[in-house]
Amino acid sequence: QVQLVESGGGLVQAGGSLRLSCAASGRTFSTNIMGWFRQAPGKERAFVASINCNTGSAYYADSVKGRFTIAKDNAKNTVYLQVNSLNPEDTGVYYCAAKMGGSIYNIRYDYWGQGTQVTVSS
Repeated sequence: QVQLVESGGGLVQAGGSLRLSCAASGRTFSTNIMGWFRQAPGKERAFVASINCNTGSAYYADSVKGRFTIAKDNAKNTVYLQVNSLNPEDTGVYYCAAKMGGSIYNIRYDYWGQGTQVTVSS
């Protein structure tokens, strides 16, 4: 099993920034692709970004390109999501996910964290 714990969420004004973290523990050698998803109030969970922890290749949803950056620190088993130029539409619970193999373009994941709340005020 792999455990994922997100942190770094909070309340921020429009235009602000946050850095979300996802710390992985357990059988982390069994995962090499990490992703971030978010769920806005009343909406389904949606893909945000993913990264291949071996190659560094990343993929982003169109809605966050140029504003969000996913990064990894393999030594710390941690993946980050730098979120800039936030707007109220970015409000939601942000979830970290992990899987072994597959593609950064495939949104099916094996392991999920509990989420961290991001609230953007206008």
